[in-house]
Amino acid sequence: MIRKIFLPTILFVLAYGFWISPDFKEISAGVAVFLFGMLFLEEGFKAFTGGVLEKILQKTTNKLWKSLSFGVVSTTLMQSSSLVSVITISFLSAGLISLAAGIGIIFGANLGTTTGAWLIAGFGLKVKISAYAMPMLVFGIILVFQKSNHLKGVGYILAGLGFLFLGIHHMKEGFEAFRTTIDLKAFSVSGYPGLFLFAFLGIAATVIMQSSHATLVIIITALAAQQITYENGLALAIGANVGTTITAIIGSMSANVQGKRLAGAHLIFNLATAIIAIAFIYQIMDAVDGFANAVGIAADDYTLKLAVFHTIFNTIGILVMLPFINHLVNFLTRLMPEKEVSFATPKYLSEAAEAIPDTAIESVRKETIRLYDNAFVIIAHGLSLHRHDILSNRDLDEVIEESTKPMVIDIDDEYNRNVKGLYGDIVSFISGAQLQMTPEQSNEIFELRSVGRGIVEAIKDIKHLHKNLSRYIISDNQYIREEYNRIRTQLMSVLRNLEEAKGGGDILSLDNLKLEMKLNDTTANGMLEKLIHENRISTEMATSLMNDTSYAYDVTKNLLQMGEVLFATGDLDMKAVERSLVLDESEMQEILESQADDK
Repeated sequence: MIRKIFLPTILFVLAYGFWISPDFKEISAGVAVFLFGMLFLEEGFKAFTGGVLEKILQKTTNKLWKSLSFGVVSTTLMQSSSLVSVITISFLSAGLISLAAGIGIIFGANLGTTTGAWLIAGFGLKVKISAYAMPMLVFGIILVFQKSNHLKGVGYILAGLGFLFLGIHHMKEGFEAFRTTIDLKAFSVSGYPGLFLFAFLGIAATVIMQSSHATLVIIITALAAQQITYENGLALAIGANVGTTITAIIGSMSANVQGKRLAGAHLIFNLATAIIAIAFIYQIMDAVDGFANAVGIAADDYTLKLAVFHTIFNTIGILVMLPFINHLVNFLTRLMPEKEVSFATPKYLSEAAEAIPDTAIESVRKETIRLYDNAFVIIAHGLSLHRHDILSNRDLDEVIEESTKPMVIDIDDEYNRNVKGLYGDIVSFISGAQLQMTPEQSNEIFELRSVGRGIVEAIKDIKHLHKNLSRYIISDNQYIREEYNRIRTQLMSVLRNLEEAKGGGDILSLDNLKLEMKLNDTTANGMLEKLIHENRISTEMATSLMNDTSYAYDVTKNLLQMGEVLFATGDLDMKAVERSLVLDESEMQEILESQADDK
């Protein structure tokens, strides 16, 4: 309802402004071109997030000072705290970084965004940057139409910078012409009433444009044209700092609770910084004057002095809030507790995680591990075994000897409640996430989708196996009982080894299980023929054992293929190397034939 009223109102005000003043039209067009440049710039940097930025982020967030530095450097380079916020929320939603590290990045991004004010005030207003804009646009647009993603990324960045420069030029020209017809200084308000009024206007402008950079450009160009007072300009900059949190808040709406906590931290930090800046504004202004005198900034160069002010008050905010980060984390955790997540409800899949390909892949991997954990319980109970026994260090035969009582389990019900819905959500998420992926990333996510299907197939095979297994592990016939316990031992060994690989073990160790699987299949067939030939089991038993041995083989094969994909470590290249080293069907057959010849 608010949006339906808000948008037409803004459009009406703009249309009225265009009608009464062509200078207002040029200022507005400058803002629009500047924002368009921001979109291009963000699009350009997204082209380089296919692993590079993510690797850096993961390596630079293990300590608070590192995450703070990452926020400063990345925002300085990209000139977009919005993109840094989106990336941080995305990684936090996927569980790749901690909340404390995410808060450190956001704090650093706030300081990094002050470099924009320095560039505009120190370079953008003192040089005819429109002369640089045109070549950048020409070369940028040519590169945008290239097939290479990296060339496209460079093209978007160049074009984005061109549009930024062009937007600043038009805003500057508009304000210069505007002052010949209307003197906005006449509407200035001094003292604390003016501080609060213009801080609110700064918040409103940033919320509307969703870019504190755009608001700062307007403030600085208006200051340069002497259309606003220095004091009111500072208040607008404080408001812009608070208004920029809207980007993180909007980004967190599609994120999980961790993303929402980060947006809350961003809002708290910027509000606290704004309160400090307003409360001590005159003292900070004195500090700015002192710094300006020391470095040779002219007393009436209010644009550069605003950049100094912007840096000082953000630095003060970081110094004040830094000791309280752990308290802030605890407060936000209590304020927004983790909801009790149903096994069938995704925990890591969200629109925020889908925004960046590598994050989407990691989210799917983590969610597929949850799918396997749910399936683990169903498979264990289907074998009439307890999860804690499988995960213990107890001897396998000892566990089997003690687990002689069949478990009653409705596998269909367990599957529908704990697996089916989650698997469907993973498949649906993958369909949307694949759109912006490289061939290597698409291949990785295809592998993950395949192992998800393998997990589902393993449960269906266990369902078929469970009926006869429950019947024959308590049979009076010793031979059929031993054969079904052998199947249980084999699958229990697989589950235990997979858990070790999941905990960081070498996936190449699963090759031994694959060889055992092949060997057991051959042995089982030979044993079956012997039991039938010696009349130790009935024809009905033999048929059941033959079918169930096949089901056990399929369960083992699907689970081992899952382990090779799901528990591989490192980046995509490293995972590809690991998987290339595992044995395929033909290699296993050669090894078994070689062993047979040796005998």
